[in-house]
Amino acid sequence: MSSFYMKTNKVFTPIRKYAWIFTLTVAIGGLWYPKLGLLVIPVILSLTLLSFFKGRYWCGNFCPHGSLFDSLLNPLSRNQRIPKFFRSRIFAGFFFLFFTANLIRKIIKVAGIFGTMQFWDKLGFIFVASYLMVTVVGGLLSIIISQRTWCQFCPMGMMQMLSYKLGKQIGFNKKTDQKVTASRKEMCHSCGKCSRVCPMQLTPYLGFSDQNQFDSEKCIRCSTCVANCPAGILSLNTEKKAQEIKIQTNLDGYENRQKIKARIIKIIETKDDVREISFQFLNPEKVNYKAGQFILVKIQEDPVMFRAYSISSYNEDGTGLQVSVKKAPKGYGTEIIFNQFHEGDLVDLEGPMGAELIIDKKAEKIVMIAGGIGITPFVPMVQEILKDNEIVKDVKLIYGVNQEKEFLYDDFFTDMNLDSSKFEYRKIVASDENWKGQKGFVTDVLKEMHLEGYKVYMCGPKPMIKPTVKQLKDQGVAEDSIFYESA
Repeated sequence: MSSFYMKTNKVFTPIRKYAWIFTLTVAIGGLWYPKLGLLVIPVILSLTLLSFFKGRYWCGNFCPHGSLFDSLLNPLSRNQRIPKFFRSRIFAGFFFLFFTANLIRKIIKVAGIFGTMQFWDKLGFIFVASYLMVTVVGGLLSIIISQRTWCQFCPMGMMQMLSYKLGKQIGFNKKTDQKVTASRKEMCHSCGKCSRVCPMQLTPYLGFSDQNQFDSEKCIRCSTCVANCPAGILSLNTEKKAQEIKIQTNLDGYENRQKIKARIIKIIETKDDVREISFQFLNPEKVNYKAGQFILVKIQEDPVMFRAYSISSYNEDGTGLQVSVKKAPKGYGTEIIFNQFHEGDLVDLEGPMGAELIIDKKAEKIVMIAGGIGITPFVPMVQEILKDNEIVKDVKLIYGVNQEKEFLYDDFFTDMNLDSSKFEYRKIVASDENWKGQKGFVTDVLKEMHLEGYKVYMCGPKPMIKPTVKQLKDQGVAEDSIFYESA
């Protein structure tokens, strides 16, 4: 079974990436030049002041030890779940009191020689020893358990939380406190990826307030969840800005999201690593969907987690639908679905969701671009477009895969190509030496086309989306005529 927590690229500013140099300079260099420890004093003052206005922002963006854990030790970390003992507020509180009392005791002891040549060396060494201890203990915990294990009970983290609480109590940080913000929580896929990549192992997707903000004092505002959100709805913003975003965000395609009880009535193995799963609705018994929308499938209870899948087909009477699931290598969600989902099982669904791929019914010329499993939503879309639609004049589908064996629904689109004079189906393969057709990427097909006046709908892996959008714009397609969704 794949690990719940996953390693991912961090959002690194130059300070966050290289601040570990400061850690090693003080912790190791300070053994020979103890006065280096005095540099820790302005660090403590800075993080305390900053946290008053912005919470634990220092931890996620400036902390030298955090930089060490994220930059150097993350690749070595076992990335396991942090034990509840280390995450306990009681443990963090006791450790903070012990650490602070010990630090004060040492400073009082050294104060007795104030005014001598040795004072500054001995004072500096107190901080050198503390920095070295954190480096060793925090580093070992980072490797053995998870990168930010130390941060769960770090005394400086506790100091920041106390300063932040004070700022909240007197209302000074309302305009400066930037929290993880969802454009609208109704648009969240509940996929849990924000939790799986969170270095503090928090669960933002389960904690959005009515203001669409994640209000956790432990959040270090590192933006890792923002960069990794599949729905692209997260940002770091103040409460005022969150309210503005909420008002400005269009909920078209999400306004009818509802909880659905369903039963798996059929599982078909369409390829070695692809299954088509059919659901029958139980409560409610009928749900209205539009071609191009997706459904959320619940995969586990603790923590609650769903996976989003495009609808490959749905019953015209609204009593059920089908999705195609491609097993991802070491994929946490697909492993659960492939190993634990069986015909007859009861499953929780949520939907319908999505407006990105809902076809403009007034469009006369349409180009659809699919990559890999991203072909799924185009099955019902092509059916709907070509069925009794006198407005549409030209529909093209470009489908790219790495290997010929990866084509899905190929017979369906081939038949549609033969049956309709409006529809053109073009395939391209990237890296299969035995493939006799066109080789390359979907962008190579686009270069051969005149796209003036076309509406473009695209679904595929993220590495395909960005260069394809660029290619479309280079060929004069207006940005408001390009619609896409990552598969």
